[in-house]
Amino acid sequence: MAQLSDKERAGCAKLLSTMPESDLRLLLDTVTNKMIEVVNAREAMEAIIAYSSDAAELLKRRKVHRDVIFKYLAMEGVVMPPNSDKPLLVKRTLDLWSSGKELSHQGPSLEMEIHSTEMNAETTVEQLGPQFCQWFFEILNSQNPSLGQKPQDWGPQHFWTDAKLNISSSTVGQCTEEYQGASLVSSRLLALAKDERLLISPNLESNGLRVLSSPHGLVLVAVAGTMHRDTCCLGIFEQVFGLIRSPTDGTWKIKFTDMKVRGIGDSGAGGMSPALTCDLNQLELLYR
Repeated sequence: MAQLSDKERAGCAKLLSTMPESDLRLLLDTVTNKMIEVVNAREAMEAIIAYSSDAAELLKRRKVHRDVIFKYLAMEGVVMPPNSDKPLLVKRTLDLWSSGKELSHQGPSLEMEIHSTEMNAETTVEQLGPQFCQWFFEILNSQNPSLGQKPQDWGPQHFWTDAKLNISSSTVGQCTEEYQGASLVSSRLLALAKDERLLISPNLESNGLRVLSSPHGLVLVAVAGTMHRDTCCLGIFEQVFGLIRSPTDGTWKIKFTDMKVRGIGDSGAGGMSPALTCDLNQLELLYR
């Protein structure tokens, strides 16, 4: 019997881990024709992957709901229109698994992914942007209890002590929030996922991501994306991060971040992936 590729197995494992045990058991019965008995969800996942020979066939199973695939793609940083049907989501997932992109198997830490990055070439600066965004939004989204994931390492240690956060929202009226200090900034961002149960999906394609560096060591990362609660798309966001490398341990920490959120009706984007509206000249003004 043919087997899934290593990347397909890793992707299936992460996708299946978001499903409730009851659905996993029903899916296992379908895949194995009720020939395999398991004692827990982990064994069910392992058996489903072991007895699946075709990734497309597995994703198309009725128990692998559209919402499960949508959330999985969001965790991998793949932005999809909220009204995407299941066949389109299946195709995008298969494209992801067949591409050269590395999957985030266990949630990279900032130190693991960015610690060794040398900021002495323009290409390296460009690589830092998607690395940082994938790391940041993955650990933030993991705090969302609706995903059923184990929360990853979130906290004020990823921010400078005098870090600043500005949030501007026009989803329901106009609202502006300002916070200063690593603990307050960290707590407010945590509340987006943990308390408000928002799932934030960045657009890491060229139209949704910009990176700049200053001669003084500040790196600016600007990203656009969508905000969801369960399967409902609530709005589009643009966020700018100011990153400075710690001279003591070489890790990158957040100096400031500005987030703007607007409703879908204000974007004019329809079903397209959200794009940045700020240009490079606007970003440069932030560190002059």
